[in-house]
This record gives sequence, structure tokens and C-alpha cells, in this order.
Amino acid sequence: MYPVITASVPLLEPPPWAIAQRGLFDLLDQAWRRFERDFTGPDGRLNYGDRLTSRDGVDDFYETFFNWPQLYLLGGADDLLPASERHWAGVTNQLTELGLLHDEYERGYDWFHQGESLLLFYFLCMAAPDRWADRALRFAELYVDPAHGNYDAEHRIIRRPHNGSDPQREGLFDDKSYPWLPQEAQMYGFPLEWLLPPGAGEPDRDQDPRLGVEMRRRMAVGDTAVNLAASGLVHNALLLTGDQRYRTWIAEYVGAWRERAAANGGIVPDNVSPDGVVGGLLDGRWYGGHYGWSWPHGWYSVGQAATVAALAAVAATGDESFLDLVRPALDEVMRRGKTIAFTEADSSLQSRWTVQLAEDVDTPTWHVPFRYDDRGWFDYNPMMMAVPAALWHHSAAAVDRERLETLRTSSGHDWRVVRPFRAKEEAAHEEPWLAFLAGDNPAYPEQILAAAQAQVRHRLARMERYRHEDVVEADIHLWQQSNPVVTEALVQLTWGGPQVIYNGGLQQARVRYYDAHAQRPGLPPSVAALVSSIDPDATTVELVNLDPEAARSVVVQAGAFAEHAIRSVQYTACTDSSWLGDLYDYGHQQPAVTSQLSQGDGPWLGVELPPSTRVRLTLRLDLRSQPPSYRMPF
Repeated sequence: MYPVITASVPLLEPPPWAIAQRGLFDLLDQAWRRFERDFTGPDGRLNYGDRLTSRDGVDDFYETFFNWPQLYLLGGADDLLPASERHWAGVTNQLTELGLLHDEYERGYDWFHQGESLLLFYFLCMAAPDRWADRALRFAELYVDPAHGNYDAEHRIIRRPHNGSDPQREGLFDDKSYPWLPQEAQMYGFPLEWLLPPGAGEPDRDQDPRLGVEMRRRMAVGDTAVNLAASGLVHNALLLTGDQRYRTWIAEYVGAWRERAAANGGIVPDNVSPDGVVGGLLDGRWYGGHYGWSWPHGWYSVGQAATVAALAAVAATGDESFLDLVRPALDEVMRRGKTIAFTEADSSLQSRWTVQLAEDVDTPTWHVPFRYDDRGWFDYNPMMMAVPAALWHHSAAAVDRERLETLRTSSGHDWRVVRPFRAKEEAAHEEPWLAFLAGDNPAYPEQILAAAQAQVRHRLARMERYRHEDVVEADIHLWQQSNPVVTEALVQLTWGGPQVIYNGGLQQARVRYYDAHAQRPGLPPSVAALVSSIDPDATTVELVNLDPEAARSVVVQAGAFAEHAIRSVQYTACTDSSWLGDLYDYGHQQPAVTSQLSQGDGPWLGVELPPSTRVRLTLRLDLRSQPPSYRMPF
């Protein structure tokens, strides 16, 4: 059992962030129900009547719902979880009929996309581990057990870039050449650029060896860096079972890549030939693999996969040095950075940054190279903050904090500004959140909640526009672009964590919550939470019960997976129940005193919230001192 404290400070004037937060929960509840009504069928599948003509598409169908069970975990409606489960089942049946799945799992595709498609599944495992464990273990065994044809234990590699449940799916494409559209070639160029001399022009796709014979021969076999994200699938199984087999596989596979990175000056290479040699099919190049450093996304894909793997390996082994799978490459691209206006950069992600930078698109700001090939470093973009934020959130180490400070100092724009946009990852507001945690952006909670509400309303308007249209293959991203569930603000403010790494990560959080009365994850109705510090010496959480009549019971959990221990907690208590009605300023109420509760070494703390009360908790945490798992406090 866990210790329990009772809030006794009266709620006289509810803080604006608390009202806005509960308002967002209410709006989201209306929004997902309308999406379900207008865009899905009775069995949960998406309203899509066409066929898919390539291997692409699994991720796009699942991504539509990726954060629905995440919203449930935050405190969304009770029936949101069964709705999320129904949509996973409906989409799975739909994709099986379209020929993309076998035994409920991707037949074979790259892990940049597999990671995206699995986020929905990971959150379902987190929300209802008992119901999803069997599938999770079956999926993990596709990689842990070499008999399935994906893993080569001798060379410690995943055998091919396109991998999954169908060992007969070979290569990277089914037709004569890679299905590379002209607009994609314009944005990202071609793989294997060095095979044609400079100035060779743009030959017909079906005749271009870079997209046909040579791509099959040099890029369609052996391991590639984005396969590191498969460690997230095995990490998920480890959280469910604690089975040593999963620990061993993660340590072995991620350890092999760490050795390759160390031998390459610290930078993780992106390709390994079937005999275990880096560059073995690329004439010795450590770059040039599928979804690697040269093509198409570079750091965007490699950095996320390496971070997913590093965090999985630390969780499995307790060895923090696995973070060095990521840090040297991150520091190298930062070292190559320069201050330019985005309009002067050679970015392949024009549409993304034009929206995100907004009025600063012409302002000289800090840019780093995302890609590398025979020409050297290129494709300059502003730093995507998901990776450096994830490293610091996990480690709380000085080196990771200093890197964030360097990025802020050199950025060239004001980190406190909250811009009203939504990135594909339902993230990218890390800078103003980090400024808030640093203590110099106090208005952030209200601002990000307002931005979130605006995005929901924008998506609702988009849904109204498109709900009567038939969706064909060219529009398979329509559902993602219309999904009205937004969770980044709630993750940051209530859990004290960054949004999940989009290409296959598992959630990070300094704290999570359970409704003790309902015995389910998430904040109870009418309760709002704000994490204003995640320093392990002073993780500060405020809980507010806005209901003037009903009491609420909350269990605070240390860590996304109960991996931290609450050593002690300081909290504000009211010593006089006949408090004066004009005691208005919570921070200076005279009848309040600070009490301390020594907790011990458990991950949970109960908080009783009588009607119209609030409490501020200062938690002293021992980070990563508990075995991480999906266990619950009940």
C-alpha cells in the first residue's frame, strides 16, 4: 500500500490554467466522438474504399488514432479506451484485407514507418496491459526469436531494412523501381547519388539504377540504423513481463550498434552488410543506407531511432552509457551548425519549418545539418528538440542540461514564444516548455492550453469540410490531418514529460496519475494538475479539485513506468479549518504550513482532494531506482 495525504488548502479563486486544462479535456471529449462518428465504420475501421498499390500505408491508418489511448491515460473518458481498442482492431482487419498485415503485424516495411504505426499499440499496452500482453509478446518474438527470419544472432543484425511478419517479403519495393514520386525527388534527392557523375541529370525513374537494380543490391539487405527502433517493441514486451530474454536481446542488439558507433568516431553509422560489416555494400561508406544519413531524412530518422534504442537499453540494463549511442552524433551536428535565415537554408523540410518558425522564417537562427554524403554535411534545418529534450528528461545530467542551454543561447529566437501550429508528431513546443521549467516563462500553461484548444477547433472545422468526401489513396493522410485529439500540452503540464518520440518511442513522464476511486489511469474528473519543476531534487506538482461538491482521490506515480521512488514529499496544509474568506493568495495564506512526509522507496503517493481544494507537492525522487513496468497501484 502507499501513503496518503489530504489536501486542506481551500480553492478560493481557481487558477486560470486549471480551468483551461479541464476545458481542454471537455473539448477533446466532444472532438474524438465526432471524428469517430464521421470518419469510421461500425467496427472501427476508417471510411476508405480504395486499394493501396505500394507497401506504404500501415502507419498512416494507425497514426490517426495514436494519441487516443494516450488521452485516456491522461484522464480522458472511460469509454475512450474501448473505442481506441475497437479502432485498432478495425484498422487491423482493414489492413489485413488490403494485404499489408500478416497475423496482425506489418508484413515488412522500414522502421521509420513501423515506429509510427506502433505508437497506438504501445499506448494500448500501457493502458490495459493484461488485455494486450499476448499480442505484445507475439510481436516482440518476431525479432527476439531468430526462427522468424528477422534477426541474425551471429552478426547481431536485423537482416533487412523491410522486415516484419512475412519473411518472404524481400527487397524495398514490388515493382521495377522504388516508388519515388517526382516531388519527393525534388525535396530529398536520390539514394546512392555517387553512382552517377555530377550533372548526369534526372533520368527516367524506371531506368535510374539508383532507384532500381543498385538499390535492391546495395540497400535492400543487411541492417540499417532505423531498425534500432525495433528495440522499442522489445522494450514494450520487457515492461509487460520483466523477462530476461528481452533484456538480453536489447543489450545484444543495441550494444552491437554502440560498438559500431564507437568505431566510427562516435557517430552511429547507418548501414551494415549481411556479413556484419559497416559499409560492406556501399564501398566502405558508413552513410548511405536506407532511411539513413544521406537519404531521405538523415538525423531526423537516425536520431529518433537511436534515442529509442538508447533509452530501451538503459531501461533493460541500467547502463547509462548507452546514451552515448546518441550524444556524439547530436553534438557533431550541433558543432556543424551555423546562423542563417531559414529562407537561405537548403532544407528538405520546407513546409514544416515555414509553419513552425512563422514570423522568424526570415530571422537569422541556428541551423544544423541533418544529412551527410560524399559532399559532406548538408540539408540545414533548425534543431528538432525531441532528441535533446528526451536525453535531458531521462538523465537529468549536467551534460544534457548544458546542451539545452547552448541550443537556447544560440537559437536566435525567443524560446518563450508559443506559436500556434501542430507538427505531424503532435509535438515541437519543447522550447517554450523548457523555458517554463527554467522559471522564466510563467504564462506558458495558459498559452499552450489556448493553442491546443485552437488546434482542436481547427481540426473540427476541417472534419466538417471533409466528412462527406470519399477518401482515395492519394488522400490517406487526411485522417491524420483531421484527428482532433491533441495531447502535447497535457503531457507536458500534467506528466512533466515531453511528447513521445514519434518514430517508435515509449512515453517519458516524471509523474503520472490514477483515479483511485475508479481504479483506472488518468486524472479524475474535475481535477487539474501542473508540473512546474522536474528537477529530481524538487519535482513540483500542483493538484486542484475544481468540483465544489465531490471529493476526488488521486494516486501520483513517479515515472511513466513507476521507475522512480518517492523518497519524501513536502506539501502545503491548512492548519485552521475555519480559514478566513479573504485569504486569497495561495502562496501567502497565513494558516498554511509546510508538512513533510517521509515516503520510503515506493513509486506511489495517494492524495485526497476534498471539494474545492488544492495542494502543492514537492517530491524528492530517486530516479530509475525501481524496475520499470506497466504495473498499477491497485
